[in-house]
Formats: sequence, C-alpha cells, structure tokens
Amino acid sequence: MTVPSAASYGSPPPLAGITVVSVEQAVAAPFATRQLADLGARVIKVERPDGGDFARRYDTAVHGESSYFVWLNRSKESLTLDLKQRAGREVLESLLSGADVFVQNLGPGAAGRLGLDAGRLAARHPDLVPCAITGWGSDGPWADRKAYDLLVQCQTGLVSLTGTPEGTARAGISVADIAAGMYAYSGILTALLARATTGTVRAVEVSLFEALAEWLSQPAGYTRYGGTQPPRLGTQHATIAPYGAYPARDGRQVLFSVQNAREWHAFCARFLERPGLADDPRFATGADRVAHRNELNAIVAARFAELDGARAQQALDACRIANTGVNTVEDFLAHPVLKERDRWRTVPLPGGEHSAEALLPPADLSGVEPRMGPVPALGEHTEPILTALGHDPDSVAALRARGVV
Repeated sequence: MTVPSAASYGSPPPLAGITVVSVEQAVAAPFATRQLADLGARVIKVERPDGGDFARRYDTAVHGESSYFVWLNRSKESLTLDLKQRAGREVLESLLSGADVFVQNLGPGAAGRLGLDAGRLAARHPDLVPCAITGWGSDGPWADRKAYDLLVQCQTGLVSLTGTPEGTARAGISVADIAAGMYAYSGILTALLARATTGTVRAVEVSLFEALAEWLSQPAGYTRYGGTQPPRLGTQHATIAPYGAYPARDGRQVLFSVQNAREWHAFCARFLERPGLADDPRFATGADRVAHRNELNAIVAARFAELDGARAQQALDACRIANTGVNTVEDFLAHPVLKERDRWRTVPLPGGEHSAEALLPPADLSGVEPRMGPVPALGEHTEPILTALGHDPDSVAALRARGVV
C-alpha cells in the first residue's frame, strides 16, 4: 500500500516520493533522517506515547524546546506508538508496507525482540531498505552494551587526544553520533540508488564506535607506526608546527598554520623578521619544527607579544598564511560568510508561536531549495497518519484509550 503524503512541498525535491519510517531517539538516527527530510523525503518519526524521544527534554534553550531536538527533527511527522503492544506493532507494519526506508537506533537487542531486525524485515517487506544504528555493532563481544557519545569518544581514544598536557577533554559536540548519522545517511542513499539501478535491496548498519573509529584513522596510523600517540596540545597541531593559537599583545588569540616550505620562509622573513631562521637546522623541515616545538613556540610567542591581534593578522595575511581569530559561538552566529551567503532560514517550533533560526544543509544542489519545515510536537501527526491508514475516529479513540498511541 502507499502511505499518503501529509503535505505538499511545491516542486518535487530530489527525494520526493520516498517515505522513511524511523523509530529513533537522541542524535544519530534523527540526524540521518533529518537530512533525508531536507531533500524531500517524507519522514515519519515514531515516538513513545509517554514522553517521546528523550532528546525533547535535553534542555529548554530554544523558546522552551530542546536545542538538540530542534536541530535534528525539522520537516518530520511525529506519530506516537507503543511498540510493546501488539496493536502498536500492527500500525508500524502498515506503515512499513508502504515505506521505502526503515531506520532504528533502539537499544541493544530491542529490534530483534520486536521483530524489526534486517532479516525478518526482508522477509515481510522485501523492497524496504532497513538501516540499523548501533553502539558497537549488532554482533561481537560488545553488542549488548549501551553506547553514548562520550563513551565512544573514550573508547576510540579521542578523549586522550583532546585537551592540554594537563588533562583530557571531550569534544565539544556529539562527534560519534554525528559521524554515525552521516554514514547512515550516505549508506541509505547508496542503498536507494542500488535498489533503483539493480533491484537489489541492501540492509545498512552503522555503529557509533566504527563511525568514529574511521575518523581516528590518522592518529591510529601515527601511533601504530610512529611508536607513540600524538600529544595533547590544546589548539596546537600534534604533527604540524607552527600551527595553533597564540595570544597577541592585546590578549586576542590568533590561530595560524604554516603548511609548506614557501609559507615557512615567508613567515620567517616577513612576520618574524628573522629570515635566517628558515634554514636553522632545528626548524628547516616540518619534522624538525615538530621535534623542536617548544623552542619554536618561544620565538613565535615573543613576536606575537609585540603585536596587537589585528596587526598580527594583517602581517600573516601579507605572508599569505591562513589565520583567524578564535571565535566564540556568539561570534559564529554573526559570521559574515553565513549572512552574506544567506545560509539562515526560519523554522517553526511546536505550537507555531515561536520559531528558530537554522542553517541550510551544507551540500548545495543547484536548483534545489532544501525543505526547512516545522519541528513537530509530540504525536502531532498521529491522527492524520492513522486516518490515512484506514482508521476511523472511533478506532483512533480506542487506540488512545489503551495507550497504544
């Protein structure tokens, strides 16, 4: 059966006609499906009747709504279902019979207990692309463990690389969740392409651990073959020098990077005003500069102490060396690139009284305006979805009375 669309969004976007059903929560799966919604897919978000996606309650920063939830759930429809009840699973099955993609990031073992694992879904819905987002993989020694972003940051060694010599630090955003969501999104698109071109349906699985592990490949290779892991150096780069932030005379932090021999010679001659330093045996090559980082930092810091931040940046610009001040998030919100390139859009919040500014997706497709639809209230679309599936008002009321929806 075909699941009727709840809304019309003008000229057909790239994924128009694709229906995604997602039993999702937190960050990874919602990030993957929101990107599908941005491109025009119909995304039906299945939430528990007793509170829904727990990311709704992470904070109340955006006019009373969670900043996480607002970021991850625009342009979706919210359907409440208690999947522990048979009637709830029957509604889900009706949806899946007309869907193209099913996404879930349920807890360890839950998909199997509900009959929503890839194997059984393929038997019932052979044209459906299933995508499972797990913590540590659906099999293996850690399959039954819970996984949260910071746990995965710790297990991949990322936390040991982040921070200063005095202590470790978590990355300031949910990098494991974001990585997994990105790979799920690209995996789903690949599976849809394969289905369209070959007729073969491929199941997609992504784990938070393996997604972030891919991003750790460079420090992993450095450690395996170099004999020691990259050090924690704050804003300094572990394997390139000079590369980092230095305080100018007025206290402003200026970050710059010397990437090659031409830049190094220009930096010595025109910024440091010490052209002979370029061929000093301690600093002649990139590896030499990393090995003698402390000596080089003392020289660079001394020069920065003579210049105000703006003057230091002008001097680096004259050398054609990339540099920047160290922005706060408030600075970022007012960034001229985002303003002049018209990257902000207004997204309505649940209830329609308030709205929030949101960034356009970073991948621009010529002639396509991404869909930036409202963030749904919990269960906002339950009744129209059930009606489209053939439930009359009495049936919907009965489901509500039993706590199924």
